[in-house]
Amino acid sequence: MTFNHRRNGAPDKPALDGLEEKWSGRWDELGVFVFDRSKTRDEIFSIDTPPLTASGSLHIGHVFSYTHTDTVARFQRMRGKEVFYPMGWDDNGLPSERRVQNHYGVRCDPSLPYDPAFRPPHTPGKQQIPVSRRTFVELCDRLTAEDEKAYEQVWRRLGLSVDWTRPYRTIDAEARATSQLAFLRNLERGEAYLAEAPTLWDVTFRTAVAQAELEDRERQAAYHRLAFQGPGGDRIMIETTRPELLPACVALVAHPDDERYRGLFGTTVRTPLFGVEVPVHAHYLATPDKGSGIAMVCTFGDTTDVTWWRELRLATRPVIGWDGRFVAETPAGVESPEARSAYARLAGATAHTARERVVALLRESGEMEGEPRPVTHAVKFFEKGDKPLEIVTTRQWYLRNGGRDDELREQLLRRGSELEWHPPHMRTRYENWVSGLNGDWLVSRQRFFGVPIPVWYPLDGDGQPDYDRPIVPDGAALPVDPSAEAPAGYREEQRGEPGGFIGDPDVMDTWATSSLTPQIAGRWMADPDLFGRVFPMDVRPQAHEIIRTWLFSTVVRAHTEHGTLPWRHATISGWILDPDRKKMSKSKGNVVTPVDLLEQYGSDAVRYWAAGARPGTDTAFDIGQMKIGRRLATKILNVGRFVLGFGDAEPDASVTEPLDRAMLAGLAGAVEEATAAFEEFDYARALERTEQYFWRFCDDYVELVKARAYGDQGDVAGAQSARAALRTALDTFLRLFAPVLPFVTEEVWSWWAEGSVHRAAWPDADRLRGLAEGVDETLLGTASDVIASVRKAKSEAQVSMRTEVTKAVVTASRSDLDRFARVAQDVRAAGRIGVVELREGSGPPAVRVSL
Repeated sequence: MTFNHRRNGAPDKPALDGLEEKWSGRWDELGVFVFDRSKTRDEIFSIDTPPLTASGSLHIGHVFSYTHTDTVARFQRMRGKEVFYPMGWDDNGLPSERRVQNHYGVRCDPSLPYDPAFRPPHTPGKQQIPVSRRTFVELCDRLTAEDEKAYEQVWRRLGLSVDWTRPYRTIDAEARATSQLAFLRNLERGEAYLAEAPTLWDVTFRTAVAQAELEDRERQAAYHRLAFQGPGGDRIMIETTRPELLPACVALVAHPDDERYRGLFGTTVRTPLFGVEVPVHAHYLATPDKGSGIAMVCTFGDTTDVTWWRELRLATRPVIGWDGRFVAETPAGVESPEARSAYARLAGATAHTARERVVALLRESGEMEGEPRPVTHAVKFFEKGDKPLEIVTTRQWYLRNGGRDDELREQLLRRGSELEWHPPHMRTRYENWVSGLNGDWLVSRQRFFGVPIPVWYPLDGDGQPDYDRPIVPDGAALPVDPSAEAPAGYREEQRGEPGGFIGDPDVMDTWATSSLTPQIAGRWMADPDLFGRVFPMDVRPQAHEIIRTWLFSTVVRAHTEHGTLPWRHATISGWILDPDRKKMSKSKGNVVTPVDLLEQYGSDAVRYWAAGARPGTDTAFDIGQMKIGRRLATKILNVGRFVLGFGDAEPDASVTEPLDRAMLAGLAGAVEEATAAFEEFDYARALERTEQYFWRFCDDYVELVKARAYGDQGDVAGAQSARAALRTALDTFLRLFAPVLPFVTEEVWSWWAEGSVHRAAWPDADRLRGLAEGVDETLLGTASDVIASVRKAKSEAQVSMRTEVTKAVVTASRSDLDRFARVAQDVRAAGRIGVVELREGSGPPAVRVSL
């Protein structure tokens, strides 16, 4: 057999330390992972890399999931694909804004003029400094760029094989232009629309929140039993956890089959404290066994209130403003002096304070029965927020996503069934989310560091905006910032003036931008040729908790814009769990940063732990597995040095000995299983099978053939066979381990082979089987069982493994003895056995050793 390898250059004392710096730099210099765009679509494997939010420091969960993707990228590259694997930075949105506020001690005040001379203080004070929107965005851009550089260094140390010549940012000019063009095309097709409606609202960030960004949190509350005045003066008791919303009450609702309240349907009642006359309606969403069975409808306490308000066509009586405080203006219908005086006690108060004041007033008036009854219930929060959400009426932009269109919903469900899910059961999460949508996708946000909504509104003669006739820019002018630029045909001095214009002040939801990562990374606008070579992409890797946000929204954008799925496969990773089996996250304060781990155990060891997790499975943070990974990497170094220490096999050397061929036959099976696993994106199974056979190779085969390989048996052809087999196995194992352990495999490869192992071909099982030439691969197992018995006898006798064995008696069936006879010489040499006696018998093979 012929090896296209250079002479052995193994060091005397190989070590793992320093390999990351050595090889990450070398890969960069040689352009090992640079994408070759000359390849055709069928020659390319493209990855929709998750763009990481650069807002602080990486944690171990990032290392976990990005390692999974990298193993797949490296495998596909070795399979002959040209891998499109860019790194993206999702650097706009609330996390970045919050970090900038804390880091620089500033807050954005859009009313302030731009000050080009502003410099943030070296040490932030207790009070945040107000700055203009332009200054705030500049500070966001600066800090995220610094964070991205720090993240990149960690990724390089981890060994991600991304093409670092093709990074993208979701806030750079090209990404903004791409996002705005996609939005304008949605608008042109009627898929984007502006509407004034009740909106879930975070009072801390003062921004609208989409359904996909909600999470329920258990909170302590109390039911208050309040008395409404019925038509005949009788008391109608309702129970509520939000008595402060009494001035916003617009109706009472009970179930149509509830006999207790049928007589009230179609009548009116008066509210406590405020004396507002409100109707009583029947509605199927009312729950007879909840509280008193009849509920007050307020504008707005929760999403059920919104449903009732919309379906029953109720009045609007909002009391909570964008800042989460009760508005100063008395709501409509609150007319009596006593009622207006009561409301004045609430104006400017937070919901919590208003609740305390309303309860005190109700006690004074005698309109609250008994004491509040404690209860624990789920309250909706913005996933990044600290206070319960309110519902306020605002004008927002929406994209149609099937929430109110059954035909579109069915189309998107079909897209989910077309997608190949890994693991398959994750498709259910997608289907449940799409099936449960109750509204369109709210995409506008009242924030600053994001992609501006690219529209303006004309002002009439009274200076009132005409929202029905938005002014849109030409595609060639993108990106635009309506808050800083005038639309075509207008001058800047016409901003806010009658007959002039105003710019839309909002930015897009961060998911509205990251839902276009295939288009942004593939340069849909700027480089159609490249886009045609990489889209639709091959795989989207991501975590399971953002199936409802990132995955679904990307499907929506590709479906409406391109009429296709954005990728063929979706690989879903699980969470990292702390020792208490809780998800690790920054918000919980239980995260582990990876830098120290990478330095202490080495990147290959950390990657080994990460790659051992099955796709979609939550995995415990386990330093023990990292230690095992480091031992494995050390073993690869040592066995590589050992095998190469025999020198080069003769150019025409062939594998002739049965034991050598049996080892190669078993190795072919491991290659087949690892290949099949990687083709299904099951990197964990590929690693598991490779590692299993590697340790058998090291612990059994190497020890069995060591003497023959050294030439101790005086058999030149046998020695050449062993050396050729050892080198073939080493070559194969380095390729098999390369996707998971890139540094140690590249190091050992460099001792004897040309080029990079990461550009070498994936092992060929058929070639290995050809070298084995149909040998019985159980021969290795037979030899291993006998030598294990010899080792056990020496261990029990507490003697050295180098102790000579006077005699070994092997008792087995005739077929087993015939197999053993073919490997007996290697077993004798490995066990230092003087005489081997073969005896035919029944039952499993047995070995008796005489020392």
